[in-house]
Amino acid sequence: MGTIAERKLSDGRIAYKAQIIRKRKGEPTFRESRQFPRRATAKAWMERREKELREPGALEKARAPRPTLSDAINRYIDDHKKTYGRSKAQVLAKLTETDLAQLACEDVTSQTIVDFAREYGQERAASTVGNYLSHLAPVFKLARPAWNIDLDPAAMVDALVVCKQLGLVSKSNRRDRRPSLVELDKLLAHYEDSAIRGHMPMHKIIAFAIFSTRRQDEIVRMKWGDFEPENSRVLVRDMKNPGEKIGNDVWCELTPEAMEIINSMPIDSADASIFPYRANNISASFIRTCALLGIDDLRFHDLRHQWS
Repeated sequence: MGTIAERKLSDGRIAYKAQIIRKRKGEPTFRESRQFPRRATAKAWMERREKELREPGALEKARAPRPTLSDAINRYIDDHKKTYGRSKAQVLAKLTETDLAQLACEDVTSQTIVDFAREYGQERAASTVGNYLSHLAPVFKLARPAWNIDLDPAAMVDALVVCKQLGLVSKSNRRDRRPSLVELDKLLAHYEDSAIRGHMPMHKIIAFAIFSTRRQDEIVRMKWGDFEPENSRVLVRDMKNPGEKIGNDVWCELTPEAMEIINSMPIDSADASIFPYRANNISASFIRTCALLGIDDLRFHDLRHQWS
């Protein structure tokens, strides 16, 4: 027995939920549903699915647990041999909690992905939605060949095309914020005084970021064993690039100013970090101090572009 119910979405559009219920002695023993943008499509699916369920063994197969998109994402997280950055890990974890991820993989279509992008983007920038879908796309590529999970890779490809056409996703806006010399003077003076009192030497870290053009995560990963003062260079491990990051180790030339800053740091063992601090603590300190000094819309990451 099948029914079609009309449902109003959060953006005002109408969707049609087709539901099939099988009963035994008046009690439901099987229930299956899918949502479609048009009533005719919902009716066609319902009629086709009811015919399939009348085949021998079809009902037992349909009752078997169906992996959800959340299951596929978790499988990707568990089985992925490469380690990836903190940002991607956080995005994947958040995606498992969305309504989209609760759908059975075979029910995930380009339409459901577009609906997710539309609803998710109501309170978020298009660049954020685009970032989420870009991290989700590899799960669709691997699901069938790697884990025999019925997730259609074409659904993501088609959804991305539609989302771009509708402006639901976009690339992040390139920041052009640079600190002024006055702002740098304020920051360095504040942190020099703070370092005298035994706090993290942020004045050195800020200056090193400017003269080396390195990100904060790269700075704290630098070890004394990776530093070659005779060649004025340091091995930057897992340097970010448009493709891969993990394992992308690159020798980077150092300016005389950057060399001087490294040489001013206390030398420890070869395995010890040159700047033995946490990237999160550096970022948090920078944000708090900018607010204290009345410096607006400046991020630590902006420093690496100052003279690059």
